[in-house]
Amino acid sequence: MAGIYIHIPFCRSKCHYCNFFSMASLKYRDEFLKILGLEIGMRADYLAGEEVRSIYFGGGTPSLLSPGEISGIIAELGRYHQISGEAEITVEANPDDIDRDWARGIAEGPVNRISLGIQSFHDGDLRSLNRIHTALQAEQAIDLVLGAGIRNLSIDLIYGIPGLTTEMWEKNLEKFFSREIPHLSAYALTVEEHTALHHLIRKNKAPAPSEDAIVDHYRTLVALTAEKGFAHYEISNFALEGFYSQHNSLYWAGGHYLGLGPSAHSYNGISRRWNKPGMKVYLAMEQYFAETYEEEVPDKDQRYNEYVMTSLRTMWGCNLDIVRKEFGEDYAGHIIDEAQIFLEEGKMTLKNNILFLTPEGILFADGITASLFR
Repeated sequence: MAGIYIHIPFCRSKCHYCNFFSMASLKYRDEFLKILGLEIGMRADYLAGEEVRSIYFGGGTPSLLSPGEISGIIAELGRYHQISGEAEITVEANPDDIDRDWARGIAEGPVNRISLGIQSFHDGDLRSLNRIHTALQAEQAIDLVLGAGIRNLSIDLIYGIPGLTTEMWEKNLEKFFSREIPHLSAYALTVEEHTALHHLIRKNKAPAPSEDAIVDHYRTLVALTAEKGFAHYEISNFALEGFYSQHNSLYWAGGHYLGLGPSAHSYNGISRRWNKPGMKVYLAMEQYFAETYEEEVPDKDQRYNEYVMTSLRTMWGCNLDIVRKEFGEDYAGHIIDEAQIFLEEGKMTLKNNILFLTPEGILFADGITASLFR
């Protein structure tokens, strides 16, 4: 089983917290679509004929493309790959891009899942993040997508935003639950270097997120989603049964995927490859294919570290039998030894030879997983 990710690098504006490659301009749109079509053919052998079970349009802002353009890209993928008839096909969308015609056009095509970048139902939060949609547009977009017949809907929310009280965060979650949406991705606001938010905080023009608020919001999130019957199947993802993101689950399970578009990453079980982030270098792909990406073959330690990092993020945990089988007895002994302190502290549990992070351990996930690395 394999997946394909398509990075659409255009935005109407840059969010203050975003560190993904994108352009606040549509200047190269036509050239990009042409080169993307060429790249689909040029990288066709990377997955070695594996059946494609998920296609994901991320960004940037894929909803800046028309339904016809998105369907055309999917059709072009079908010329080179065996796409399952049950493939999950997701498009990320911003609320301000969605009108009735776009929603209906998407619903009539091959796309069967939408991920809406809501972030907050409070206008003050949206302004502080430099989002250009309003809270009203967010609610209208949800109604348009559901009204068009797309049941498999996910929304993104951000917590830990300075000024976002616990009561306001609970209201965001209540809005989510009230619409009977089956999937939620909820992220703590993080300050990445080289982002506008990082610059504003350094210049004392914006407050930094509060760690206490982040912890409080996270605990509220976990409690309320559990109460509503959502599985906390990955650190930042919550879903009703049958609505787990198949594409992201593929990543966490170490599956194979092809990334298309500038800055997109690929993995086929042998090598990791990533396209360089610049638009101009991407547009030169037709002439300089081998110079538009970088590649590495992960060694045993890297593969072990990646398995530990991704598996511990999920509710399925880190299976010591898999560690022993794939990497050897010394790796299994290492992880058991290093995990002891976290087991004693109640930040991890060991059940049926599988290590799990506890709800408290998830708050320290990055540090714990790094401690288990080789």
